[in-house]
Amino acid sequence: MRYEEMTIEGRNAVLEAFRSGKTIDKLYVLKGCQDGPVNTILREARKRDTIVSFVAKERLDQMSETGKHQGVIASAAAYAYAEVEDILKIAEEKGEAPFLILLDNIEDPHNLGAIIRTANLAGAHGVIIPKRRAVGLTATVARASAGAINYTPVAKVTNLGATIDELKKKGLWFVCADMDGTTMYDLDLKGPIGLVIGSEGEGVSRLVREKCDLIASVPMKGDIDSLNASVAAGVLAYEIVRQRYR
Repeated sequence: MRYEEMTIEGRNAVLEAFRSGKTIDKLYVLKGCQDGPVNTILREARKRDTIVSFVAKERLDQMSETGKHQGVIASAAAYAYAEVEDILKIAEEKGEAPFLILLDNIEDPHNLGAIIRTANLAGAHGVIIPKRRAVGLTATVARASAGAINYTPVAKVTNLGATIDELKKKGLWFVCADMDGTTMYDLDLKGPIGLVIGSEGEGVSRLVREKCDLIASVPMKGDIDSLNASVAAGVLAYEIVRQRYR
């Protein structure tokens, strides 16, 4: 299912979007606004664990395309999210060991789109992203994925660490990318696996990294110290592919 409207403005329109079940990635509300209609919208947002940002009028005015935001703007997902169970079911139906890509601190839509594209081509069964400090399925992400977003499911979870714990109970193990890890060629990356990728600046957060079974590094011979996140994801994903084909 695809959502045609990416930005929703105005109190009635935003409230109707919530009540119709549309996926809202983020809600922007005028700072200090506490009237009845806005409180009703905030209640709906809380029910769905939607991220809410209280911002100045100037920010809303800049974001607004209609000039009639009434103190409320919602950012809707361009595509529907999957559930983690949906991703595991795809692997089961294909008779393959699950291969998931989990993203921590990826806020650049071009990186997310490129990683979804790589996930599709490398045969990963899906991508998992956190609700906070992460870009959602925006139109820019869709374009950067070059159509892969139509075929590779993306799940959004409240807590990436808790999701890893649950997936470990289902037999998956996890490897995360980090410059200080073991060279990827020296690791056994076969079986049901989750590949965890962080941003170039911050990398994988400590709490998530500590839950990973292995830390993998990509050998680098150049003069700079890191790869773009989507490139690192591609290199490591294809090392997993190589080992699966051995």
